Amino acid sequence: MKFGVVVFPGSNCDHDTYHAIGEVLGQPVTWLWHASEDLQGVDAVILPGGFSYGDYLRTGAIARFSPVMRAVERFARGGGLVLGICNGFQILLEAGLLPGAMLRNAGLRFVCRPVYLRTETTHTPFTLAAQPGQVLRVPIAHSEGNYYCDPETLRILEREDRIVFRYATADGRVTPEANPNGSLANIAGICNEGRNVLGMMPHPERAVEPALGSSDGLVVFRSMVAALARAGIA
Repeated sequence: MKFGVVVFPGSNCDHDTYHAIGEVLGQPVTWLWHASEDLQGVDAVILPGGFSYGDYLRTGAIARFSPVMRAVERFARGGGLVLGICNGFQILLEAGLLPGAMLRNAGLRFVCRPVYLRTETTHTPFTLAAQPGQVLRVPIAHSEGNYYCDPETLRILEREDRIVFRYATADGRVTPEANPNGSLANIAGICNEGRNVLGMMPHPERAVEPALGSSDGLVVFRSMVAALARAGIA
């Protein structure tokens, strides 16, 4: 199996993600350049965090039109695994691969700290290695992570079990106090209808080794490896 990490101008978590896949998990991984539509035969694509194209205009709004995203959209619509982390989540929303939008954080401040996530579903390729309701300690770092969608979209997400992570307390309670940015229904991550595209604001790649304060983020990457293996991709 082979992973690809997209590099946009302004990406700043691409090396962390590459390290998590290549060094910590020991899986083949390559760089995917924003100006190219060549995905180099990868089996999974990761859009990392950062400030693509400086986040001018609106987060993810410019990156959405980059050549690589044309290829990523085709890849995703064909069933390929796509993970968008933080800015990557914002890009997926702008590209229409996930529903909803990102607003400025409640309080209009940049938030950078560890948070707790409750795993809402294990029925995705990104969480199949988790336990239902498992709480993960993973950091966030964003100014525009306040997820919003209209009431009907929220009902669909809930009905179809597509809310993957919610901000919670350390013991797994979903409370207003556990919500770091004002996200609707404490949503921290969602998947698409086909369940092969995940967007999440927290940074699992920054929680893959004990020296980082948590290795809980490995659940996401190990799940992807397991999902690919189940699909017969070695």
